[in-house]
Amino acid sequence: MRWFLMEADNGLAKDVYPASIPFAIRATDGDQGQAIEESGSIQEDGLGSKTVDKPGTHAGALPVVESEDGDKQPTDSEAGTPGIEPKGADSDAMPPATLQQAPGDVTAEDKSGTQVEPAVKGALEGVTVRVYLTGTGTVEKVPIETYVMGVLAGEMPIDFELEALKAQAIAARTYIVRRLASGDNELASRGADVSDTVEHQVYVSKKELGRRWEGDAEAENLAKLAQAVRETEGLVVTYEGEPIQAAFFSTSNGYTENSEEYWTMSLPYLRSVDSPWDKSISPRYEQEETFELSRFYKLMGMKGKKAKGKPSIKLVDKTEGNRIKSISVNGTAFTGREVRERLGLASSQFSWKIGKEGITFTTYGFGHGVGMSQWGANGMAKEGRTAVDILLHYYSGTKVEQASNLP
Repeated sequence: MRWFLMEADNGLAKDVYPASIPFAIRATDGDQGQAIEESGSIQEDGLGSKTVDKPGTHAGALPVVESEDGDKQPTDSEAGTPGIEPKGADSDAMPPATLQQAPGDVTAEDKSGTQVEPAVKGALEGVTVRVYLTGTGTVEKVPIETYVMGVLAGEMPIDFELEALKAQAIAARTYIVRRLASGDNELASRGADVSDTVEHQVYVSKKELGRRWEGDAEAENLAKLAQAVRETEGLVVTYEGEPIQAAFFSTSNGYTENSEEYWTMSLPYLRSVDSPWDKSISPRYEQEETFELSRFYKLMGMKGKKAKGKPSIKLVDKTEGNRIKSISVNGTAFTGREVRERLGLASSQFSWKIGKEGITFTTYGFGHGVGMSQWGANGMAKEGRTAVDILLHYYSGTKVEQASNLP
């Protein structure tokens, strides 16, 4: 299989995209990106400085994903952490689903009534993924579906609805299929295709997966992961015949974001859509953080006369996804993304209150906001929507199909 990659002028975080493409996935904020979000991917802003985006832990990428003991820093996805909760209305214009059923299924329709075809068992049979395990410095070589299961464990909470897990599994598979096809691999010298971090997708190794839960929960959770992977075997999200950049993050502010509003690359399937479910179910929806004025000015890189006294902050413009596009601080212009990354805020949608000694920011949502909202996906699943419904909602104009159908 061979697909070309679109070039972008400045990288989106490597959380959920191939390293060769400029961008910020992941992740992934799923209270895990991404999810895709506070995943720790290196991104370059327009000032030439590098920042760390932590989607979904991470996504994914952003988006968003945390460790089981809960001691990891929040990320866009924050999925996969036991005890830590993960980080739009449907459009009538959604393209018809092309999800194929897993072997053993006997019905001819999915829950939404969409006609489906029998799955091609082993569509990616024989494809392996070499994962660089950063903790041990070793490489684990696994079948692609085993890799997807490890990513699913790392990127989304196990207590999410099965259909949300299936949507995440398809997004994770899409990412790795696209990456392997690109032929661009900065880890080749280490004999690996991806790492197990938010730099690519958070991956739980086979050894760790076997001890992630205790007692009866282990067998039950492993079975749930296996089911999500088995029932989506070989499925990927495509746009015009190519696997997409399946960005994801933890929690929306009520809408997802157009890709070019956070990064510089405009992708037709990463459009702003409604995501009303997050507000009522995500523990990451609204958060507050207070900064002393001196620290605020330092983090914003402001000095001299412009860093004296109470700041004058004015909203200049908002994005289609209702996030801050640009603001002015004492006459100096900043994008919402710059403010978010400089201050380490959960989202680029925020309000502020200036006091005598400091400034308090209230954020709405968690992660970069581009692609699939993990909490939104779970909300859709709770309403009875299928994995295909979820993916077609968050990735505009796409299809869900077998990788074997790709040229």
